Amino acid sequence: MNINFEYDGVTASKRLEALAEKKINKLVDKYDFIVRADVFFKKENTSSPETGMICNIRLSAPGPRLFADASKSSFEASITESTDELERQLRKRKDKMKSY
Repeated sequence: MNINFEYDGVTASKRLEALAEKKINKLVDKYDFIVRADVFFKKENTSSPETGMICNIRLSAPGPRLFADASKSSFEASITESTDELERQLRKRKDKMKSY
């Protein structure tokens, strides 16, 4: 499976890539129909200290693409939030695929 990383206003980080790759590979192990993942890291100036580090993840799988984004105080928390949201979406997709 192919994972692409893009950075917007953030310097590339092998540590962030490794963490995101680890979380996405857990999803791939559970849901083998995932074809590709695109991960976007973005830093945004906000007035709240709890937000600003944004992680968007887009998964290519059969059917419409799955997308999740999170804005937290750290990229690590944003990655975790995004992958949790994607897991919920994948669970729903798998249930729909089973019913046919």
